[in-house]
Amino acid sequence: MTSGQSLPQDPEPTLTIAEVAERTGLSHDTLRYYEKAGLIERVGRTTGNQRRYDAADLLWLEFLLRLRDTGMPIAGMQRYARLRARGDVSVADRLAMLREHRAELADRMRALRRNARALDAKIHHYERLLDEQTGTEETT
Repeated sequence: MTSGQSLPQDPEPTLTIAEVAERTGLSHDTLRYYEKAGLIERVGRTTGNQRRYDAADLLWLEFLLRLRDTGMPIAGMQRYARLRARGDVSVADRLAMLREHRAELADRMRALRRNARALDAKIHHYERLLDEQTGTEETT
């Protein structure tokens, strides 16, 4: 090797569908469905036609899982994926969509906190009843 030459770079490491399933908790079938439903772009393939996921695929899957975990329906995720595929021209639309989803999430979180407080009050009520029934009520 002469001065100034560099070693050939290995191609970016990729993962099999089994490895991605293990890392994400998604089943093989779900990963295939996400591809078929247009949530993820067609994944790279080996010469044997086996799926090979790269780092960008994993980052995108991680974001899709966050959308799913925050209650975005598949149709919304598909719409977002279509916008993303359009590139920079869709940034404003994606931002608006995420802002709307975040506002809906905030509403649900407020409702969950209200419901949790109501459950806590009911739990406390029943704990007091049990204490009274068993005569173990503490004096303060």
